Amino acid sequence: MTVSDVAENAPELVIISGMSGAGRSTAAKCLEDLGWFVVDNLPPALIPTMVDLGARSQGNVARIGVVVDVRGRQFFDDLLTSLDELEKRGVRLRVVFLDSSDEALVRRFESVRRPHPLQADGRIVDGIAQERDLLRDLRGEADLVIDTSNLNVHQLRAKLDAQFADHDEPELRATVMSFGFKYGLPVDADLVVDCRFLPNPHWVPELRARTGTDADVADYVFQQPGANEFLNGYAELLRIVTEGYRREGKRYMTLAVGCTGGKHRSVAMSERLTKRLIADGVETVLVHRDMGRE
Repeated sequence: MTVSDVAENAPELVIISGMSGAGRSTAAKCLEDLGWFVVDNLPPALIPTMVDLGARSQGNVARIGVVVDVRGRQFFDDLLTSLDELEKRGVRLRVVFLDSSDEALVRRFESVRRPHPLQADGRIVDGIAQERDLLRDLRGEADLVIDTSNLNVHQLRAKLDAQFADHDEPELRATVMSFGFKYGLPVDADLVVDCRFLPNPHWVPELRARTGTDADVADYVFQQPGANEFLNGYAELLRIVTEGYRREGKRYMTLAVGCTGGKHRSVAMSERLTKRLIADGVETVLVHRDMGRE
């Protein structure tokens, strides 16, 4: 079988990596449940061989997921080389990077009373810092970054199911996420919108208890000077960005829309931006991360 034959018949490939404790095992089980053939901790140098075997399976192995982590750190330097080789051969390849805040990772390791695989004789935070440094380049190359800091197992599985279930693959998927700056920036955001330049409905007594999904709150937000101009201008910018993502083969985009508490302005703005993206043919999921958190 020639190189071109392998590329034509090669299975779809997803690399699952990320921080220890961020949910790689859950992601692997989710893909298995969706019918993917999943290999855990395969040495990166063997990934092209696995793809070749899948290409020779006559369609029996059409989708392969490979979990790569620092347990195989002696092979880890080969990963980027293997990915580059596969891309040159035209293999359909996606990299999913699972991330989480240091605080969440420390809590998870302490709850199971297990050491971080890289902490050696140091502290958990030392291992986390070393792992972040090791994975920095891979995170930068990832097609999809998922922040699991505030996700439970079921929410993570729902995110992966939405991305990898057996349905027609769109050119680009977008997630629009409203959030509150006081709760921290979403680490998986590709673009961040700041709505704090608009007056806060929190200071309007009759609107304080409501959210940006309520019509009266949305009306208040978009009656403010600059609100509609910002919406129209940013929607036009998103058209340029999404077209560029499509040309570059980027399949996922996360747009984070923030205000102080993630309850009023960011929610209203994210609702309108989601409608604009859908109207432009982008498959879009809307998430209100911090609404109801107060």
